[in-house]
Amino acid sequence: MLTSAATSPPALQSAATPQEEPPSEGEVADLAEPYSAFALLKIFRHRSYRLFFSGQLVSLMGTWMQSVAQGWLVYSLTHKTSLLGLTSFCAQVTVFFLASFGGLIADRVDRRRMLIWTQSLSMVQALLLAVLTLLHVVQVWEIIALAFGLGLINAVDIPTRQAMTLDMVGRDDLRHAIALNSMMFNLARVIGPAVAGWLLDATGAGVCFGVNALSFGAVLTSLLLMRMPARPLRENKRALREIVEGYRYSFGNPRIRTALMLVGVSSCFGAAYLSLLPAFASDLLHGDARVYGTLMTGVGLGALVGAYILSHLHERWLTVAPIAASLCFGLGLIAFAHSHRLWLSVALLLPTACSLMLLGGTTNTIIQLAAGEQMRGRVISHYTQSFLGMMPWGSLLLGVIADHIGVTMAVTIGGSVVMLSAVVAWFNRAETVAPVPASSR
Repeated sequence: MLTSAATSPPALQSAATPQEEPPSEGEVADLAEPYSAFALLKIFRHRSYRLFFSGQLVSLMGTWMQSVAQGWLVYSLTHKTSLLGLTSFCAQVTVFFLASFGGLIADRVDRRRMLIWTQSLSMVQALLLAVLTLLHVVQVWEIIALAFGLGLINAVDIPTRQAMTLDMVGRDDLRHAIALNSMMFNLARVIGPAVAGWLLDATGAGVCFGVNALSFGAVLTSLLLMRMPARPLRENKRALREIVEGYRYSFGNPRIRTALMLVGVSSCFGAAYLSLLPAFASDLLHGDARVYGTLMTGVGLGALVGAYILSHLHERWLTVAPIAASLCFGLGLIAFAHSHRLWLSVALLLPTACSLMLLGGTTNTIIQLAAGEQMRGRVISHYTQSFLGMMPWGSLLLGVIADHIGVTMAVTIGGSVVMLSAVVAWFNRAETVAPVPASSR
């Protein structure tokens, strides 16, 4: 599994900012041990994590149902890939601009209480979308506006939720928790779109939005039942200064910097293909909402496999895993873009989604273990900006390109750029190599 004990160079650290010491060689060696099924299940001895896992699993199924229904609704109303891209852009661009502030908030406040607020607001957003759709008065601009509102909420929710993982399980079980979080997310991605495809065909998008609103009850209940340990007091400085310090901390570390570059490029030019799946289902595969749901289920299955591989990845692959994942992701995108048969498209989505999952998961692990407690929320926000914040720019760009030259060529161009980023990272890999601890050789 990928870990990092490196910190940013001394010249880039502020003497006034206390930094947590990196893990000792013994700790890193322990973290490098391969996983077993028992080790993964052992994480559930933490009561707070058990509650978190069960609540999030239900809520994420609803979230994926809303994502599928929203894309299908926009495309069925307009038949414009550019508006698909615009909707995705508005839903996620706030994460790009505001995630660093969300990370700062995660470092300063009670994370559990903040999540109660953000999840409650997300429930209201889903409920509004459901009411407008079920009353048959929804318009595209309303969908886009509500997507933008959800993006504002997520800019705080995502860094806070990820930063709270270590609070729930501690450093020794962090990698197990990250792997299980990935499996949970992608299990929901398998089930949610499959149910959404059936509901879209049987009842319409409004019911999907309503089910998502109800699903937030599970995660809110779990958050209310949690009892989190007290966090150490910290000295709060000027917000802008702390944000700048966070960027210096992240980009002063070559390994984190290269990993974030790979994730950012892959998200912008590659992962944005997800916003174009309604067009693939309708125009290239000549299918309906169930075909779209099948494609999204294929994405979820591939990502679930990637999460399983992530849980067994060994320390020795810490340098090449993100690069290999980027290369495979680009190749998979190009192959998928030229498929005109449903079975082949689903088969190609499996390794494509698996590769993207591995890239995101390994990067998440690196920064979670490299960051000290005082900086963790801000460093995680940089991952959020790279992975989720860059996706809307790609969705907007690929949507416009697809309107002019078709979705096949748009995604082919994106896959080629992703492969190029992997080549660049490969030739720069020397500066990102961390020495293997003597105890793990």
